[in-house]
Amino acid sequence: MKKSIVLLLTVLLLAASMFSSCFAEEELPFYASITAEKVSDEPVRLVMLAFDTNPFFNQIKNGFNAVSDYLADKNATVDWISMGDMTSENIIAAIENAISMKYDGIAVISVFDGVETVINKAVDAGIQVVTFVAEGNVPSKRMTSIGQNAKSAGKTAGEAIEAFTGGKGQMAVITGTFGAVQHEDRMNGALDYLKENDPDIEIVGVVENNDSATTAYNQTMDFLTAYPDLKCVYVTAGGPFGACQAIKEMGLTGKVGVVGFDHTPENLEYVYSGEMIAAVSQDPEGQAWNSIMMLYNNIVNGTTYDDHVATPNVVVNPENVVEYYGEAK
Repeated sequence: MKKSIVLLLTVLLLAASMFSSCFAEEELPFYASITAEKVSDEPVRLVMLAFDTNPFFNQIKNGFNAVSDYLADKNATVDWISMGDMTSENIIAAIENAISMKYDGIAVISVFDGVETVINKAVDAGIQVVTFVAEGNVPSKRMTSIGQNAKSAGKTAGEAIEAFTGGKGQMAVITGTFGAVQHEDRMNGALDYLKENDPDIEIVGVVENNDSATTAYNQTMDFLTAYPDLKCVYVTAGGPFGACQAIKEMGLTGKVGVVGFDHTPENLEYVYSGEMIAAVSQDPEGQAWNSIMMLYNNIVNGTTYDDHVATPNVVVNPENVVEYYGEAK
């Protein structure tokens, strides 16, 4: 009788455990493609080094908050440190600080060439590093990177520009920061495609807005004034909704289009209303979640990943935005 009771209790505990596990999996965010392989025996301290210069980083923060909560009962803590303005000096200083604080792992948006030296310093100090969103061209000792293939994303943007303009007309470029590798690659990915396939598209100017929507608004107003026949504004980084606002205020919706990146609420507002004719996503929440999870699984379980994990280029435009996000709110 006792054996039967013990057996029954064991079966019930196993069933409860399986149910709890399934429930936990169901509760995970849709973008959480990597999960914890085991609970760490020792405390694990991880840090995410990011920015907060435009709404895209709000989505990064959402992914961070979710993965931080998820790992809270797995003997791991995850800290968020904003690096301020997007400069190589700020990134290097933030990584140096993380080294001095002796984190077990660092997830960092490295962006610029030159940052690889301090990444190598972190790895040599026994700290695992994953880069996400963007990194420089010079190889480092980081374990892996996750993010958009910027040149491929630029080509995707170029195809959207081609479709809207019919391969003819004037176009302005607003990049984020000159020298930021991701921004340069996105810009050149589009311009190389257009040069090869649409030589009748004229680039009337290239400026930087440092991810500021206000700056993009003012720059677009300047371009529209100087070039009345302008057909497209290509924004390679943050702030494309500023360019959209200028076009809407000038009554040029449908005549001048904006192509840019990220499915932020600010951008989607103008996809619905028609000023932003293409927004290319890079899965910010998923990048935040998965970069931390790759660090955790490597530190706790020795798991390794591909040298680069690419995110898909998902294009939302006025024709398909309802399919992806439903009716405008």
